[in-house]
Amino acid sequence: MAGNSYGQAFRITTAGESHGPGYVAIIDGVPPGLDLHEDDLQPDLDRRRPGQSKITTQRQESDRAQIISGVFEGKTTGTSLAIMIQNKDQRSRDYSQIKDKYRPGHADHSFDAKYGIRDYRGGGRSSARETAVRVAAGAVAKKILAQMGVRIVGYVRQIGHLCANIVDPASVTLEQVESNIVRCPDPKCAQQMIDLIEQIRREEDSIGGIGEIVATGVPAGWGEPVFDKLKADLGQAMFSLPAVLGVEYGSGFGVATLRGSANNDLFIKRGDKIVTETNRHGGMLGGISTGMPIVIRCAVKPTSSLPQLQRTVYATGEPSTISTKGRHDPCLLPRFIPMAEAMMAITLTDHFLRHRAQCGSI
Repeated sequence: MAGNSYGQAFRITTAGESHGPGYVAIIDGVPPGLDLHEDDLQPDLDRRRPGQSKITTQRQESDRAQIISGVFEGKTTGTSLAIMIQNKDQRSRDYSQIKDKYRPGHADHSFDAKYGIRDYRGGGRSSARETAVRVAAGAVAKKILAQMGVRIVGYVRQIGHLCANIVDPASVTLEQVESNIVRCPDPKCAQQMIDLIEQIRREEDSIGGIGEIVATGVPAGWGEPVFDKLKADLGQAMFSLPAVLGVEYGSGFGVATLRGSANNDLFIKRGDKIVTETNRHGGMLGGISTGMPIVIRCAVKPTSSLPQLQRTVYATGEPSTISTKGRHDPCLLPRFIPMAEAMMAITLTDHFLRHRAQCGSI
């Protein structure tokens, strides 16, 4: 297995490199009869695309998705759905001076160790640009989930030392998230984040943060009890995204200081459903959804490509210095949010279809 596919009942396979002709995603498992048009994919692609604001990379890519199979007269056919996104604004010359050097924080050395050959132009297959077609696939997954009232909203929770004040993650709306260029629903903190990112850019540096992704409307019962736990697959999905170094759900690492009596969520009946008074379990118990909002947080590292001079070595091991030119995000978080939403949507759709096949209902 080459590791280019993800999912079982709803399975995506991607191909492409950062400075190649473009990217392709093939999706198997899309139910037939779903209304689907290329314009349905564009809103999330526009949220992910480069060049969208002053605090993102200035590479200019329209990221227009083209559906090349699996749709007939505006409806999915049930056969493989193929989506293509072309690269338009590659500048391979930006990498010609460093092609024999290992960039700190990048996969250059590990790719050489694995394959003995690598595409040095922007990281090739390891580039975060690969996520463009994942976001397109995620838009398809969101359409499937929306039919059951499942909603996924992500936002920037923290950048550097600045942490947003979010009282109820499940109540955050897309409109609040998209009201500013940093995608933080706390307006006061958002402006502080923007100011910090601009300062970091001027210093030729970068900064990391935390993105929070919330799914509401997920019914109880999705997921498997052992190896295919919903939390495990969501963890794999998030860790598959570039720059993610930590994933937690619910109270996460906060449980390390709690007693069981303080950590347990107490069950109550609300209407015709069994729910919990609190949601420290993050919407999953025993690897299976409980019907409460699923809350995931991802720690995203600072962008590794820096214009400031750093020490490194050539592929031969000889010492050198390196300055990575080109156009790079001073903070990955604003564009990371639609990527993480997409991976949550793909994972939930996969488990929905698996649950339907196994149990015959949602």
